[in-house]
Amino acid sequence: MAILITGGAGYIGSHMVLALVDAGHEEVVVLDDLSTGFDWALPPKARLVVGDVADQALITETILRHRIDAVAHFAAKIVVPDSVADPLGYYLANTVKTRALIEVAARTNVRHFIFSSTAAVYGEPEIVPVPETLATNPINPYGRSKLMSEWMLADAAAAHGFTYGVLRYFNVAGADPRGRSGQSTPNATHLIKAATQAALGQRTHLEVFGTDYPTRDGSCLRDYIQVSDLADAHMSVLGHLRRGGESLTLNCGYGRGYSVLEVVEVVKRISGRDFEVRLSPRRPGDPAQIIAGADRIRNELGWSPRQDDLDAIVAQALAWEEALTKRNRLYEPEQKHPRL
Repeated sequence: MAILITGGAGYIGSHMVLALVDAGHEEVVVLDDLSTGFDWALPPKARLVVGDVADQALITETILRHRIDAVAHFAAKIVVPDSVADPLGYYLANTVKTRALIEVAARTNVRHFIFSSTAAVYGEPEIVPVPETLATNPINPYGRSKLMSEWMLADAAAAHGFTYGVLRYFNVAGADPRGRSGQSTPNATHLIKAATQAALGQRTHLEVFGTDYPTRDGSCLRDYIQVSDLADAHMSVLGHLRRGGESLTLNCGYGRGYSVLEVVEVVKRISGRDFEVRLSPRRPGDPAQIIAGADRIRNELGWSPRQDDLDAIVAQALAWEEALTKRNRLYEPEQKHPRL
């Protein structure tokens, strides 16, 4: 059985590819337009198809050629403030293109579909930690674009008889413990990446948006899940679906929150370096706190985290950033992987 990973050369997708290859999956096919992903992030055993997720002819040919039975869809735009400034761009990338992919999957009899969603579908939650049963109420176009895709996926699955898993991510952080992949996008907005870049002198300062939230220190509270643990969660969902399990929607987090300012202090301590922190007004679309109610994935799938340690997560991110800097200095052409 073969699986198609869209956005598989990106941050989270590449870790899913590594998990699949490590588990001995015979054929892992990656579709990525390489706009934010990197072909060198893929292990040699993965097959890379360079193209757009909405290219239905290319997707059809790829699924039929490799007899794909499952799709894991990671390709998306993910920056909340950008979605507020460019809502139509986010609805195109995250909703319209996902619809095109789902249509091809249904038409080619793909049996299982795993969708990369977000805690942003909950908006400003009235209950913390947030259970999956809480009504969705996104407060930004990013969250709305993902929720629309969840609805489309559920409706299409009911109509066409395939099963799906929706994984609602909280804040993804860290890097592969073996140093094979990490967050590589130069201008990524992830807090831990930005803070490690500041610690290494790659940024002149770190900007903290909002210090007047109703939280313990006035900065936002977030639930940080290590990226390899998140990849393992996807593997658990894939196994569940392939064993005949029903469709399901799951939160992916640890059930514990850290504030922005607390994370900054951890980065300073782990790196042993101080850096300038500038306090700025709130950004549009940011909820004060969002922490996962994470019991369902543990109870229903038996998933348990192995990397639940903020110090270790920061250390991984710091090591990856240092390795990435060296790589960018040493290698001119990017290492190429098999393409179709």
